[in-house]
Amino acid sequence: MIWHLIAAIFAGLGAAGIGQLLRLASGRRLPRWLVPVFAGLGMLGYQVYTEYSWFDHKRGQLPPSAEVVDSERGQAFWRPWTYLFPLTSAFRVVDHDSVRVAEIDGQRVVEFMLYRFERQPMDNVTPQALLINCDSRELVPLDDGPQLERLRRLREDAPLLRAVCPR
Repeated sequence: MIWHLIAAIFAGLGAAGIGQLLRLASGRRLPRWLVPVFAGLGMLGYQVYTEYSWFDHKRGQLPPSAEVVDSERGQAFWRPWTYLFPLTSAFRVVDHDSVRVAEIDGQRVVEFMLYRFERQPMDNVTPQALLINCDSRELVPLDDGPQLERLRRLREDAPLLRAVCPR
């Protein structure tokens, strides 16, 4: 996080330098307030760039055995541009190295790990062990054993189902 602050400061300084060069090139006819406006726009531009590139950056850091199964996009009123271009704030990943397939009573059952990455001031990663019955599409969390009260049925076209239960 400290590196983002340092990078934002340098982006502001660079943009302020461009504003100062423009002012000097115009023979000081451009107003003085142009320099701090350029500095602010440079810092804001850096922040917007890092927010929008976060998902691609994190996805690029994943191992080859990981597959992104869904992402969450949203808006925030303090970021008005997100109403036009929603921002990816979280995504879920299945690690295919953790997938274990078993046959129980003639039905295919898969145990796997699902990781949720969330963009916060400090990135948050939440692992969750899950069990899915590929035939009935029933999904149940495995927190200290199966949590049957939290059982839910997935749609046939759910990306999570396609990722862990290939046909």
